[in-house]
Amino acid sequence: MSALTGNNELIIQLLISAIFGFLCGMEVYTKTPLEDRKYLFGTERTFAFTALLGFILLKASAVVPYLYVTGFVILTLFYLVHYYRKTANGAYGLTIIVVALLVYTFPLIIQIFPFWLAMLLLTLILVLLETKDKIKAFADKLYMDDYLTLSKFVILTCVLLPLIPDKEIIEGLPVSPYKLWLAIVAISAISYLGYILRKFVFPKAGLILTALIGGLYSSTATTFILAKKSKEELEAPNHYVAAIIAATSLMFIRVFVLVVVFNPSIAMHVLPFFAIMVGVSAATSFFIYRLSPHVAQQQDLTQVAHQNPLELRVAIVFGVLYIVFSLLTKYTIQYFGNNGLNALSFVVGLTDIDPFLLNIFQGKYTGLSIGMVTAATFQAIASNNILKMIYAMTLGEKRTRKYLLLGFGIIIACNLLLLLFI
Repeated sequence: MSALTGNNELIIQLLISAIFGFLCGMEVYTKTPLEDRKYLFGTERTFAFTALLGFILLKASAVVPYLYVTGFVILTLFYLVHYYRKTANGAYGLTIIVVALLVYTFPLIIQIFPFWLAMLLLTLILVLLETKDKIKAFADKLYMDDYLTLSKFVILTCVLLPLIPDKEIIEGLPVSPYKLWLAIVAISAISYLGYILRKFVFPKAGLILTALIGGLYSSTATTFILAKKSKEELEAPNHYVAAIIAATSLMFIRVFVLVVVFNPSIAMHVLPFFAIMVGVSAATSFFIYRLSPHVAQQQDLTQVAHQNPLELRVAIVFGVLYIVFSLLTKYTIQYFGNNGLNALSFVVGLTDIDPFLLNIFQGKYTGLSIGMVTAATFQAIASNNILKMIYAMTLGEKRTRKYLLLGFGIIIACNLLLLLFI
């Protein structure tokens, strides 16, 4: 029975290797232009034969050592000769040769790696072959700044964060370099996601979708830009009001994500409150949008959610605010208790609420109950929405003011009503 099971496993490995080689051959052959196919070293069957050759030599190596390695070396030399002749005719590109060598090594891969990893590798190779044109189009959109931004994000998250110590900076101050940097990384990650979505996934997004992505980056910055843009829309400026409210709805989702990351123990407790506010904000945005006539949006919205989210200056400002609000929160709770925290949360809404919220989400303060954290969160959000309403009414088209008052009024009233139940 064990011999039968072993034979079945061999048959499966053989068939998978042959099928993988054939699929790679199909992708290579069909993706190669007709005029360039004369430079190919074979067709679909050639890749399947290469996989079978690799399988046979791998098994034969148990009897004749180094046979598999010898076959790999000979095959590589053959491909190098082929590549030399191809370049002599003005044709370049190593992708097909690399794929052929991967096909040869696949029988080895399915034996030394877990099956799921081998299948993942197979899928990844096929996807890379299939999406060649899309990858090239995506690469053409990238600028040097995009590579630098990605490099900064990798350094922030994968290099610096694990190396930073998790010890208090000052005795009695509930802030460590690690928690400070973790807060910066969390905000940067959310902002970077919005940046990627706006620039690469939805580069031609409409007004509402642009506002939603902007809310993921910064609802306050999005409100600034859209309010100014509303003066340029003469036919339906209220569409910009709807977009501003939509950005605010994403702000609630953004804050909830921070709750899940930094204090998952209270996430289920606050979920109903955030769900209600997202629903009310989205419904209000839809209602205001439907009040205005439909017009084609021709405005240039590239400013919205298109800023670099990893600027050093922004990180420094955030870090300073984080430490300041850590001190304020600690001594406010110590000397004034719950009433002091309530007052501080309203004042904080007039600035950047993220550093304050991350401080209380991290649960560093003794005696701070779930109810107090939830109340302080929604009080800060309500105060911040009042500030955004004032910004929008001041900077935007005059005809939008009553709709801004209506939209933000509904959201703020609902927010304050929820505070009665917290």
